[in-house]
Amino acid sequence: MIMLNLYAVTFPALKISFENAQTPEQISTILQILILLTILSVAPALLLMLTSFTRLVVVFSILRHAIGTQQTPPNQVLISLALFLTMFIMAPTFQRVYEEALIPYFNKQINEKELFERAVQPFKEFMFKNTREKDLALFVKLRNEERPKTPDDVSIFTLIPAFMISELKTAFQIGFLLYIPFLVIDVIVSSVLISMGILMLPPMMISLPIKLLLFVLVDGWNLLVVSLIKSFY
Repeated sequence: MIMLNLYAVTFPALKISFENAQTPEQISTILQILILLTILSVAPALLLMLTSFTRLVVVFSILRHAIGTQQTPPNQVLISLALFLTMFIMAPTFQRVYEEALIPYFNKQINEKELFERAVQPFKEFMFKNTREKDLALFVKLRNEERPKTPDDVSIFTLIPAFMISELKTAFQIGFLLYIPFLVIDVIVSSVLISMGILMLPPMMISLPIKLLLFVLVDGWNLLVVSLIKSFY
């Protein structure tokens, strides 16, 4: 029997200390770490508010309910698909933020204020393209702001909620169009079963395979993803 001598095993000691910064470079590094931690803590909220994620995940959820598959595909699959499609759609915006804001900041060409302004600008342009004027005017009125003359006059805190309700409205419109063919199948199957006097058989047992077959035959995932991506351009 081989026995492990715990006294012979050494473990590294971890020490955490707070010291005064001696040079501007140390202060800059500390600020970068704080900014990074802040971004990571609010990243889920930013993902929902500033990108295409909301529209995608709502449409996928409505599609699942329209087909009637309950928990198939599971939430993890739908959220993962929406996340990677969001990265695909937002790639040009992320690239602009990296080139116009992050690289100059890391090269010490701009300060933190300019970093925020340059990083927000690409997202504002994306949100303006997908925000309805009616929704934007609503939040401008609620904040008692003057009517903006240019897009730059619109505050980011006014644009974000307007963008979100516009995305929700668009997602529900797309979901309604998705529901129609599946609803027609449910109505036809129910009518046929009632006319045949088969009242004990749940219509869902007949309509679900038909809806799945229809969705597969028309290559539904391909059509849906292409339509969603094109809706942002």
